[in-house]
Amino acid sequence: MKKFLWLIVGIIIVAIIVFMTTQKKQEEPTLAGKTLKLAMDADPVSLDPHVQLSGGMLQYSHMVFDPLVRWTKAMDLEPRLALRWELIDENTMRFYLRQGVKFHTGNPFTAKDVKWTVERLKKSQDFKGLFEPFEGVNIIDDYTCDLVTKKPYSLVLNMATYIFPMDSAFYTGTDETGNPKDAIVKTGPSFALNHESGTGKYRVTTREQGVETVFETFEGYWDDESPGNVDKIVLTPIKNDATRVAALLSGDVDFIMPVPPQDYERVAGSENSQLITMSGSRIITFQLNQNRRPEFKDLRVRKAIVYAVNNEGIVETIMKGTATAAAQQAPVGFAGYKADLQPRYDLEKAISLMKEAGYADGFTCSMIAPNNRYVNDEKISEAVVAMLAKIKIKVNLKTMPKAQYWDQFDAQVADIQMIGWHPDTEDSANYSEFLVMCPNKETGYGQYNSGNYCNPKVDELVLASQTETDPAKRSTMLQDVEQILYDDAAYVPLHWQNLSWAGKKNLNIEPIVNVMNFPYFGDLVID
Repeated sequence: MKKFLWLIVGIIIVAIIVFMTTQKKQEEPTLAGKTLKLAMDADPVSLDPHVQLSGGMLQYSHMVFDPLVRWTKAMDLEPRLALRWELIDENTMRFYLRQGVKFHTGNPFTAKDVKWTVERLKKSQDFKGLFEPFEGVNIIDDYTCDLVTKKPYSLVLNMATYIFPMDSAFYTGTDETGNPKDAIVKTGPSFALNHESGTGKYRVTTREQGVETVFETFEGYWDDESPGNVDKIVLTPIKNDATRVAALLSGDVDFIMPVPPQDYERVAGSENSQLITMSGSRIITFQLNQNRRPEFKDLRVRKAIVYAVNNEGIVETIMKGTATAAAQQAPVGFAGYKADLQPRYDLEKAISLMKEAGYADGFTCSMIAPNNRYVNDEKISEAVVAMLAKIKIKVNLKTMPKAQYWDQFDAQVADIQMIGWHPDTEDSANYSEFLVMCPNKETGYGQYNSGNYCNPKVDELVLASQTETDPAKRSTMLQDVEQILYDDAAYVPLHWQNLSWAGKKNLNIEPIVNVMNFPYFGDLVID
C-alpha cells in the first residue's frame, strides 16, 4: 500500500515538473528558427561583392560577408572583423583582427584574406577609385595587418567599411571552365557570379536571378552576441511598387523596401504593419553626355536644362513631399554643403538661354532610366521629359529594370542618363570621386560620370581634400567643388531621396535600419 502511495506521489511530482517546464517554455520567447520573407525592388546582380558599387550589392555584402568595421545607427564606427585599430604613422593604420572566424567553406579568416581582398578591390572597375589612395596591406602576423596609404588620408576608417574580406583560398585557382576564380566580370559568366564564401551570418543556399534568393544561417558564424533570431531569409524581388505593398498588407511577405511615397499613409494605417522612414543622403540626378551631344558642351544649354527642370515640383507632386529638392550633391550636415546653393527652376530663363545658345528650335536626344532602382524613377523620368519639351528638347526615353540598366549605363548608350548616389563613406568627396571627376579608367575616378564632365580644378580640389586633415580647410575645399559644379551646371540635380522600410508589427525594424540603407538583417528580432 505504501509503495502504491509513493508511486502515486511520484507520478504527481513528475507531472507537476513537466507542467511547470512546459509553462516556462511557453512564457519564454523563442529566439531561433525564424524565417523572414523579404521583398525588395530588385535582387543582387551577382554574388561577387566587387562586381558593382551599388546600394543593392552593399546590402547583400552585409548579409553574406562582414566588413572590418561598420557604421552604427548613430554614425559611429564599431568593430566587426577588426577588433581594434591604431594609427602607427601618418600613412599607416594597424588593424588587430578577430580570431576564430571561419568562412562559409570552413577556411580560417586571417590577415592574408584582408590583403587579398584589398588587392582585388584595387583591380575592380567600380572600386579602384575608392582605393586609389591606398598603397596596400602589409601583413604583420596572421591576425594583424597594416592598411597603408600613399599619402596622409583622412578617410581610412571610412574606407575600412568597404573591406569585406573574401575567402582567398576559395577564390584562388581556376574554375571548371579553366578561367581564374578571382576574375571580376561585369557581364557574362564567372566563378564569383554564382559562388560565395564570406564570414557573414548568412550563406546563399538557393539563387535564381530575378526570381528568388535564399539565405540561411551559417552554423559556424562568429558573432554569438547578435540579438537577431532570423535563421532564414527568402528574398523575392518585386519591381512593381503597388505589388510589393500589396504583398506586405496581404501577409505574403514580412518586410519590404522601399515603400513608395504614395503608400506611406496606407502602410502606416494598417493594423498589421509598420512604416519606418528616414531622411536620406542619396542624390538623384541626370547626367548630360558631352561626348555624345555637342549641344551639352555649351554651358548655356546645360543651364537651360537645369532651369527647365522643376525639381521642387517633382518633390511635391511625384514624391509626395518625401524627398528634399537639391541644387548640390551633399545635403545638410555634410562637409561640402553650401547653404546658398538653392534649386533654380525658371522656365523663362531656360527658354532665353536656349535662344541665346542658338537652339531656340531645340533638338532631339535620348534618355535612359531604371524603373525599379530609385523611388518613382520611371515617373520622375517621364516628368523631366515633359519639362524639357517646354524648351523644345524632344527626349526619347527608355526605361528598364535595374538588372539590365547598369550595363546600359556603363556603355553610355544614351545622351541623358539617370544616376543616384549615396556616399557610403558618409563624406562629400565620395560624390565627386565617382560622379563628376574626369573619367579615368586607370584610377577609377569618374567611374559613374556618364556625362563625361571634366574640370581639372574640381579634380584638384577633391584630391587635395583627401590629404587635408584640418576639417575647416577640408570643408572649404569641398564647398568650392559644389560651387564650381553649380556654376558649370555639371549635372541636373533632382532631390535627396528619403529612405523607407515597412514590415509586420512583430518585427523590431527600427534598430536595424540606418541612413546608409544597409539594414543589418543579422540583428533583426522577430517576436
